Amino acid sequence: MKILVVGGGGREHAIIWKLNQSPLVKEIYCAPGNAGIGTIAKNVDISSDDTEKLIKFSRETGIDLTVVGPEEPLVRGIVDKFRQKGLKIIGPTEHAAQLEGSKAFAKGFMKKYNIPTAQYNVATTFEQASAIIENCSYPVMVKASGLAAGKGAFICESKGEALNMAKKLLDEKILGKSGDNIVIEEFLHGTETSILCFIDGNTIIPMANSQDHKRAFDGDEGEMTGGMGAFSPNYVYTEEIAKRTEAEILQPTLIGIQKEKMDYRGIIYVGLMITKEGPKVLEYNVRFGDPEAQTILPRLETDLAEIFNKIVDGRLKDININWSEEGTVCVMLASEGYPGNYKKGLEIKGLENISKDLLIFHSGTAKDGEHGERITTNGGRVLGIVGKGKTIDEAREKVYKNIGKISFKGAFYRTDIGFGR
Repeated sequence: MKILVVGGGGREHAIIWKLNQSPLVKEIYCAPGNAGIGTIAKNVDISSDDTEKLIKFSRETGIDLTVVGPEEPLVRGIVDKFRQKGLKIIGPTEHAAQLEGSKAFAKGFMKKYNIPTAQYNVATTFEQASAIIENCSYPVMVKASGLAAGKGAFICESKGEALNMAKKLLDEKILGKSGDNIVIEEFLHGTETSILCFIDGNTIIPMANSQDHKRAFDGDEGEMTGGMGAFSPNYVYTEEIAKRTEAEILQPTLIGIQKEKMDYRGIIYVGLMITKEGPKVLEYNVRFGDPEAQTILPRLETDLAEIFNKIVDGRLKDININWSEEGTVCVMLASEGYPGNYKKGLEIKGLENISKDLLIFHSGTAKDGEHGERITTNGGRVLGIVGKGKTIDEAREKVYKNIGKISFKGAFYRTDIGFGR
């Protein structure tokens, strides 16, 4: 098989790393890729948003299967366009991708199919938002309905904060069109967990569970980010909770997808809050999480290419998917200023000093053409350092013993990923 992976971050690096282990796979291309991906696949200078060029490349190169990493191309309908050209691709159609592309749509879907989630209201004007906020209990969540790279959800501790955030989103457009409408919802207390699933429209199979750390700094302080680290498995996701999630959330989600006539062959990510009442859905994503993929895929024992083939053919029920009992921890090394403004082009040193039993997934890196093999920063989240061990504690210890060996100007990371269990 020749496979094209669309994207250029740590999630895509992890997907390619896993696909490389398959005897079914002959060549892997990545568009646009990054410095780390380029060591195990062929980078292609095409943006992940340029669907027409990706289709042209796929046809000319004889790509057998395309795997889409980021959400933006999925929400814009890349799957529909590939399939119209007779090209096999992993991911939901544009219709199904609304489950991530519009929080308002997703909440309406959950309500329709009795999927447990927070109470909510949708507002399209500041006047509507003001009337809703007047009757809220605090804290309350204010969320941009559209895509915001994991940075569109805000915890508001008071009415004043909620009004201010609603105004920034709806009137000041701090997140552009993503804030054309907003979701104002009940704040859920509990512990988050991420349940990623393989889905082919007929069958839904959960992967190993994980927990993401969204805040920029230790102790869950600072701004929301795309994710500063993750670990797997999540201790709160007990067998009892897993059974309830399957019955109350995953199966109703599959039924809803079928009844809404969504063509969904790919990955669905269910972000949960484990509350006193049980699991409730925070959000849907329509692709692998980042950095959840970096902790989950190292635990996957089944051939990922074989799983993808079964998904495309609608035969997911025909494969047994196995996971190792290991614990994994991923810690993101980020650039100073992230998730706000940050510098690019900073030289990264010390990669060769990392212990060989750790994995390094490149998220935002590039090769410096003027200086040969020099690797530089090219994003806010730069590298994901992943440790494996018999326990999460062992995996975490390996990461923190090594991460300080890598350096670039202004580098920072959280020191509490996987603690507090």
